[in-house]
Amino acid sequence: MTARMIEVRGLNKWYDQFHVLKDIDLTVRDGEKYVICGPSGSGKSTLIRCINQLEHHQEGDIVVDGIAVEKKGRNQRAIRSRVGMVFQSFNLFPHMTVLDNCTLTPLLGLGMPKAEAEEIAMTHLTRVGIAEQALKFPLQLSGGQQQRVAIARALTMRPKIMLFDEPTSALDPEMIKEVLNVMVELAEGGMTMICVTHEMGFARQVADRVVFMDGGEIVESAPPDAFFDSPTYDRSAAFLSHIL
Repeated sequence: MTARMIEVRGLNKWYDQFHVLKDIDLTVRDGEKYVICGPSGSGKSTLIRCINQLEHHQEGDIVVDGIAVEKKGRNQRAIRSRVGMVFQSFNLFPHMTVLDNCTLTPLLGLGMPKAEAEEIAMTHLTRVGIAEQALKFPLQLSGGQQQRVAIARALTMRPKIMLFDEPTSALDPEMIKEVLNVMVELAEGGMTMICVTHEMGFARQVADRVVFMDGGEIVESAPPDAFFDSPTYDRSAAFLSHIL
């Protein structure tokens, strides 16, 4: 049996009195692809932000690649060296070239020599099909191109796990496919992934399991065929009826 890359047990999180995550249990094994879907405000993004320590939980346990996530963030560096994250907004530095955006973290975070950082960056820019844009600035690129740069930047840290937080929701429809194609390539290459998205075609194509959240809870977790063709719970069925 493959190793557990992400283990979440009894996870609870509050914002003041608002209980945003309620007793979440989740296990993702090496190479598995999970898609998390659900209505706005259901806790999807908060869950993956807790995994990457962008948010801190109050109760429960998170283990990433064998390392227990400390509730107060004392081992952020160890966790983030294993986990790459791509956001809805691209978060690129507009005053830096594409290449410089991709080399910044290896240079500062890993102390990598510049030549090595640039070589790795170009490898991943080539991987996402955008190497020819390396010397341009982010605002000279389309939204889809900028998101592909953001994916390449995350990959320069050689993560074992990739988290995607609605990576196509800010894109025009014609740009969504180019980003999803990169994500499909990563999935087919064996990357362990959790993706928060409403792109159900992507979920059916690449997910090993689809997780439906509502009201801070995991309502349903099933292989894609079972989830889409015969959802178990009324809330899941109602959600699918609105987006399919």
